[in-house]
Amino acid sequence: MYTDTHAHLTYLDAYQNNKSALLANLKQMQVGRIMAVCCEFGEIDDIKDWVKLSDDDINIGMSIGLHPCQDKAILKAVSVDDFVRLNDDKVWAFGETGLDYHWDDSKKTEQKHSFATHIHASQSLNKPIIVHTRAAYHDTLDLLKAEKCEHGIIHCFTEDYAFAKTALDMGLYISFSGIISFKKSIELQKTAKKLPLDRILIETDSPYLAPVPKRGQDNEPSFVPYVAKALADIFGKTPEQMGQITSQNFDELLNQ
Repeated sequence: MYTDTHAHLTYLDAYQNNKSALLANLKQMQVGRIMAVCCEFGEIDDIKDWVKLSDDDINIGMSIGLHPCQDKAILKAVSVDDFVRLNDDKVWAFGETGLDYHWDDSKKTEQKHSFATHIHASQSLNKPIIVHTRAAYHDTLDLLKAEKCEHGIIHCFTEDYAFAKTALDMGLYISFSGIISFKKSIELQKTAKKLPLDRILIETDSPYLAPVPKRGQDNEPSFVPYVAKALADIFGKTPEQMGQITSQNFDELLNQ
């Protein structure tokens, strides 16, 4: 019923030696699909170990990408050929990629090169990208426009309605994390309510940003129904309905 479109499974320390325990939690919470997100090429083999656990109840796919906070040399060296070489049927997307000036604004040029390269790979191989943006509002939108990016996700969305509207007009989807459930997220909740239901996705960004009522704990994909509940309250739906809507939206994204 529920799809977690963004989880860092290789960072779930509590489950690395007991993956079956997480699978049991997922089944109990009716989470049937996860996209395991890559932040560096070195973790691909570990992510593939999770992907191999897919069965009739839980489908696990993956992304391939470089987080913008990687070292300058790594960001500068990435090419479309890297994605062509690593691509296969279980790769659902490329990323997470994007711009992040919050931690270090000294590698803007390298981040932009990597971001553009992910977009070119997305266009070449017809798979969506996962966009990370932090403290880079205008540069993110400018690059998306310049590269004519039309296929992807603005992940862990926390920007304003103007940003969302621009992304939607380009053809992108908006994904909400546990932040949407926080009491302080009033403006974000108001923005969410203005968005079309057929362009919204949900995610955990595990192991970060656990939603209410799990806030303060290590996050995990089995908590994604709580993100669905927060959005359901905004739209006057049930969590189950929101789970079905966002899962269908993810289907549409992958089948574009």
